[in-house]
Amino acid sequence: MSHFQHHVFFCCNQRAPGERDCCADKGAARVRDYAKKRVKELGLSVAVDNKPAQVRVNLAGCMERCELGPVIAVYPQGVWYCYVDEDDVEEIIQSHLINGKPVERLRLADGAL
Repeated sequence: MSHFQHHVFFCCNQRAPGERDCCADKGAARVRDYAKKRVKELGLSVAVDNKPAQVRVNLAGCMERCELGPVIAVYPQGVWYCYVDEDDVEEIIQSHLINGKPVERLRLADGAL
């Protein structure tokens, strides 16, 4: 069993100028900071009644999906998303992390992985 109900990894990899696309150039760190703040505000990152926190948001290095990005992966479910901004991530938080329903419009197709 996973320590967290949801472990969310944000690719924030930064490549040198002139190399292939990277999530950092698409605002990944800013949106990750937003997600961490929202998860904390919603009380999802705090242990309650001797149970571990529900959600952990982490920075990740390159997840090899930069051309599709920016990307996040939610484990242990193994759901990968491409998002544009904080509004997309808010939808992921509300629908997937709180209500258990992946956001299909943002989900990367299995073949893209």
